[in-house]
Amino acid sequence: MEGPVPDVTRINSSMANGHIAIVHLGLGAFHRAQQAVYLEHYRQRTGDTSWGVSSANLRSSIDLVDGLREAGYRYHVAEYADSETVTLREIGVIEEALFTGRDANGRWGRDLEALLARMASPETRIVTLTVTEKGYFLNQASGELLADDPMIAADIASPRAPHTALGILVEALARRREAGVPPFTVLSCDNMPDNGHRTRNAVIQMAEHRDAALAEWISAEAAFPCSMVDRIVPAMTEADFTQLSRLGIEDSNAVVCETFAQWVVEDHFPLGRPDWEADGIEMVADVAPFETMKLRMLNGSHSLLAYLGAPEGIETVYDAVSRSDLRALLRRYMLEEAAPTLAMPEGIDLVAYADSLMSRFANDSLRHRLHQIAMDGSQKLPQRWLLGTLARREAGLAAACTALGMAGWIRYTAGRDIQGNVYEVDDPLAPRFAALHERHGQYPEALVTAFLAMDDVVPPALAADTVFAEGVLTAYRLLTEQGLEGALATLARG
Repeated sequence: MEGPVPDVTRINSSMANGHIAIVHLGLGAFHRAQQAVYLEHYRQRTGDTSWGVSSANLRSSIDLVDGLREAGYRYHVAEYADSETVTLREIGVIEEALFTGRDANGRWGRDLEALLARMASPETRIVTLTVTEKGYFLNQASGELLADDPMIAADIASPRAPHTALGILVEALARRREAGVPPFTVLSCDNMPDNGHRTRNAVIQMAEHRDAALAEWISAEAAFPCSMVDRIVPAMTEADFTQLSRLGIEDSNAVVCETFAQWVVEDHFPLGRPDWEADGIEMVADVAPFETMKLRMLNGSHSLLAYLGAPEGIETVYDAVSRSDLRALLRRYMLEEAAPTLAMPEGIDLVAYADSLMSRFANDSLRHRLHQIAMDGSQKLPQRWLLGTLARREAGLAAACTALGMAGWIRYTAGRDIQGNVYEVDDPLAPRFAALHERHGQYPEALVTAFLAMDDVVPPALAADTVFAEGVLTAYRLLTEQGLEGALATLARG
């Protein structure tokens, strides 16, 4: 983001201290650029300071927590329409930052008791989460709790000293039940289909390991509305901080994102919520159509670019969509494979939505790295690609773009690009991927078969579809023998 200084609009925070009624688990860039920004809009519009936020990091980033404290919980969000136009917002709605993860000395839970006390307080009415798909510890195919995972097993064994988001939620809810306090509303903001239902399922299963009566109380009394969030928020780079410095912002906690933002929320909050419709939040009875649209069209397109582009040395989304063959692939995928699987409310134009996504992907101010998007593919691909593809195959329809994407994902998990450079495969199943590549790497058919046989990722009915399996194998051979350009050219001819 070098070159002329862009036109800047500056918006300061209200700077008013408020009362904490929302606790957020997962104090990362997305939360600071999405949920906190909407709540800042609400506070500035209404002057209502009763919906302040306590945000907690559960695993890492103790420096972010301490940095926010040192800055008086004020930070900046830079919203780029493009490289020439930026809005700088100062955000002040976060009133507290906590850390419960492992510190540099290996100690867990520095602020755990403070977090649990905050969540157990009657003043807390909503708990929101951005802990990524893997933070729910669910089998992506069956929805069952991964009770044998070491972190979940540890929380089951020591429920009053939890490390995971699920364990923290259950312990806080147990304290509220013991004190006669109604449960808070749990609002997942992660990219999962039916995220509220899946969160409810995970929390109840976790509670059942502790106390059947507690699980029944949560099931009967607690609300878990679904939501859909949409904003492109890349990981910060040195170039981003340098550009902000040119704009007069020296802020180690700053976040860069696109101007576009969307938040669709199921309206089910028994203990109340902010009156935030006027701030652009869409309160609806059924989030599912919007959620599935975003997962399959936006996130599915992102995954295509990540797994096909990163091994080829393509660094960012912008770099990828600067290629005509990848732009053609995305439009074909969105309009021919993803859109036909969606059942949208009247008035939703999926062609216009695809056009808007292509425009957002071409935002030259964002450096959204493909390796960042590629993280945790085993947790993301079922909802982004595979469930929709299964529906297409059951209807006898082709899924050539998704087959190419799956081939790209298999190639990506080898952890080596076409130049022989090694990169980290950041995924909970990375050790299993490495073992499969070591065992079958010289035998494409065996390798593809082994990956499709992972029934905690690939729906068994799709893995058993010989047409789809053959399509993935053919695409894998094209990628490894002819490279991305050759594979895309073959797809375009077909």
